[in-house]
Amino acid sequence: MATGDDLRRRALALEGTVETPHFDRAAFKVARIYVTLAADGLSANFMFTPDEQALKCLTAPDGFAPVPNAWGTKGATTATLSQLTAAELDSALRTAWTRALPKKKPPRPTS
Repeated sequence: MATGDDLRRRALALEGTVETPHFDRAAFKVARIYVTLAADGLSANFMFTPDEQALKCLTAPDGFAPVPNAWGTKGATTATLSQLTAAELDSALRTAWTRALPKKKPPRPTS
């Protein structure tokens, strides 16, 4: 069973992650936000691709559900933290964090 404190600690352990306010939530980001934590610490919204979202919802249906709006169709996924194991939380964080890393710029041509 995961908690909001677990999410905060594990997210901040991922390289480059900073915590910032985001409306009534805490946001964790590298180049962009990859997860937000509800003020009550009971749930979090992860930014996945639609395929990643489908897999998470299939493998842990009590823990993950699409956000019920247009963001949900783009992969935004709500997690009920108490329904996640530590391994499921780590996997979700790593998946979302990887997508939020800065895009690598192609090398500049030399003249």
